[in-house]
Amino acid sequence: MSRAELIARIAGKDALICLLTDTVDAEVMDASPSLSIVANIAVGYDNVDLDAARKRGIIVTNTPDVLTEATAEFTWALILGVARRVVEGDRAVRSGGWKGWALDYLLGTELRGKQLGIVGAGRIGSAVAAKAPAFGMHAVFAHHPSVSALGLKTMSFDELLVTSDVISLHAPLTTATRHLIDKRALARMKRSALLVNTARGAIVDEAALAWALQEHLIAGAALDVYEREPAVHQDLLKLDTVLLAPHIGSATRETRTAMAELAVRNVLAVLSGGEPLTPVAGAAA
Repeated sequence: MSRAELIARIAGKDALICLLTDTVDAEVMDASPSLSIVANIAVGYDNVDLDAARKRGIIVTNTPDVLTEATAEFTWALILGVARRVVEGDRAVRSGGWKGWALDYLLGTELRGKQLGIVGAGRIGSAVAAKAPAFGMHAVFAHHPSVSALGLKTMSFDELLVTSDVISLHAPLTTATRHLIDKRALARMKRSALLVNTARGAIVDEAALAWALQEHLIAGAALDVYEREPAVHQDLLKLDTVLLAPHIGSATRETRTAMAELAVRNVLAVLSGGEPLTPVAGAAA
């Protein structure tokens, strides 16, 4: 629904179940003084103003865990898709551009023996890493105090950029991670490297990514999220070396149903006087 409709419909309500496409800020919250919980159907919650919620005593919840495996599986679908140029092949067949088998036609890259660099060692990043051995890859994580405490193999972000064959992004969007992948970061990556983003679009500077692909500074990219969804940088749309998905990382019937149900359970728990099941840190508790 539009922002105006959201503000109009929230009036007098005690709870809001929202999507990551809904911006829930002070103006929205003030439209209903009785609002006690905002249940976001997503793991990320950058669409909700946590400071505004805390000041108003509003609990904010998200939907972790239930979408971990679906998103991790889809991350591997993107890795395989861009490494083996699956979408390019599909286009060639459909357009009549494929003229038959050839020894050097649409050559991709193998994953076996390669390094998977993961930025963000939360539930999804860890689940992606757990699947790496099945493809003969070894996973490393960008160093962070919380990551080191888990006993995972880590290295500095710069070393990860320089040494990884595939870099997969699973960090939340914060002031520190916004445009984390910029021109400098892309220039540090291997010329044969692949970049995958199933986290938040603004972690990647799309203009910088288009430049890096045009200049052949990296071999390819696969994106499921974008800076200004549903808009995509025009230069990326022209490149065969980037696989573009419409934000469907968690889009399985099982997972989307579980996400909605968890949001509802959070609301029911709070409205009945209990504790939220999955509260967001930094919001009212």
